[in-house]
Amino acid sequence: MRTRLRALLHIRGGDHATWARRASVASLLAACMLPACVFAQDGSNAAGEARQRSVDARSWLMRLHEAALQRNYHGTLVVSTATSFTSSRVTHFADGDQQYESVIALDGEARSMLRHNDEVHTVWPRARVAVVEQRDVRASFPALMAGGELRVLESYELRVLGLDRVAGFEAEVALLKARDALRFSQRLWAERQTGLLLRADILAPNGQMLESAAFSELVLGGKPKPALILGPLRHLDGYRVVRPAVLPTNLDNEGWRMASLPVGFKQVQCAKRSLDPSGGPSAPVVLQSIYSDGLTHVSLFVEPFDPKRHQGEVVGSIGATHTLMTRRDDQWVTVMGDVPIETLKQFAAVLERKR
Repeated sequence: MRTRLRALLHIRGGDHATWARRASVASLLAACMLPACVFAQDGSNAAGEARQRSVDARSWLMRLHEAALQRNYHGTLVVSTATSFTSSRVTHFADGDQQYESVIALDGEARSMLRHNDEVHTVWPRARVAVVEQRDVRASFPALMAGGELRVLESYELRVLGLDRVAGFEAEVALLKARDALRFSQRLWAERQTGLLLRADILAPNGQMLESAAFSELVLGGKPKPALILGPLRHLDGYRVVRPAVLPTNLDNEGWRMASLPVGFKQVQCAKRSLDPSGGPSAPVVLQSIYSDGLTHVSLFVEPFDPKRHQGEVVGSIGATHTLMTRRDDQWVTVMGDVPIETLKQFAAVLERKR
């Protein structure tokens, strides 16, 4: 159970809960898709063309990212791994500078995520609990483009693969090929007219698909209907509304430091927070630091070692998400993310206790 809660916090720091993160993949990753024409150039003047492709890539990424934020759509998103299959109903509206999103889980325990701009409500009907949090924009895609720098292309090479169809829409297919073994490649399908991401596969180094998130049906366009998201928020009578405390901090203040980070990763958030998203008063408080390479996130947790809960080093994976847990003196360190286990080991190895 503790591992599952860490997974929720890991993704919530990057963008909502685990299932909500997969449902938000369309808006979060659409910016990483380029049309084939950007790279359709002949082989002469290679250096000049490389510079032009770089400029074109950055302008297209910005344009498509903005288009994804302003696109209205609703549909069913299916997430599959070798051992699991889940689906969610996703709705997104943009009305001027206002953003509205809902993600309703169709499998397992009933739950929904309702977002208005940066305020996120996660509603659990059976427990009659609504957890309210602020989405940290520093841990989402736009904040990684500080000073106009597009970091995705530092760690991934974009290769256009051709055309395909997803959920009845014609899509351009591209591969974000990892430039090293520290991260997984991703294969993306983007709707040709809008650039909206329709499908994203995370691939192992041997090309095996570790995890796939894809719309099985989708409706694009239509007028925004904010009441579909705001209405349920006005009917939380009888719910326990929890606003977990999140205290921004940094590793140095908490007595830790990273000797050096794996290539391509930068810290995007650091905070002390409850490990229990329901906000129980006796829940342990953990230090969470989030790192990103511009496309994927790695979360590092530090908490006091508890011999009743922590038993030796643990290594595991669910789909593309890998987890490493290990003891460091009187502390318990958990590192998790959609990256190879060796990358997590590098993060754990460079974490040092200040003396």
